[in-house]
Amino acid sequence: MLTGTATATIRAWLDSALAEASARTSGWEERFVTAGRHCGHEHADEARTLLLRAAEADPDTLTRLYHHGATAERRAVLLALPALVTGPEALPLVEDALRTHDTTLLAAALGPYAATHLTPHTWRHALLKCLFTGVPVTVVAGLAERAAGDTELARMLTDHAAERTAAGRDVPADLPRVLALTAPAEES
Repeated sequence: MLTGTATATIRAWLDSALAEASARTSGWEERFVTAGRHCGHEHADEARTLLLRAAEADPDTLTRLYHHGATAERRAVLLALPALVTGPEALPLVEDALRTHDTTLLAAALGPYAATHLTPHTWRHALLKCLFTGVPVTVVAGLAERAAGDTELARMLTDHAAERTAAGRDVPADLPRVLALTAPAEES
């Protein structure tokens, strides 16, 4: 956790920022934006996520912060979704991230919130995009559960591998692993 590895200066800034977020003062959103500057790149995602949780940011606030934010702020919003939104109302944020070419946003978008709320069609295409862009499938929450017995995903993966092979391109290393996950579960 950030508070265990951060310097005293970072911890002091974060404690103050969390107090503002908990009180929902007008400055907490500015703290969200400047977290990278104060906490460093390596702690920014966690600091921003903690701020969103402390503020108990609702879907409207998350949407505003996402659409007005830079990539780092967008990533933090995506990472915080499972803790803050129980229903599908934040799906447009995930879908927006899945349309980008930023692999850090793609990885953040495929967390537990997406595992619960993405339609099978959208989830399959997001998984293919991971394979195509080199995002490791280990970041895809619920991969084994969602892929199990998914014959349509198996077809898509087989077609993708055939297209890559026909074009003289390498098949993504994760593709055989994911394809194996699509096998129907054996009955006991």
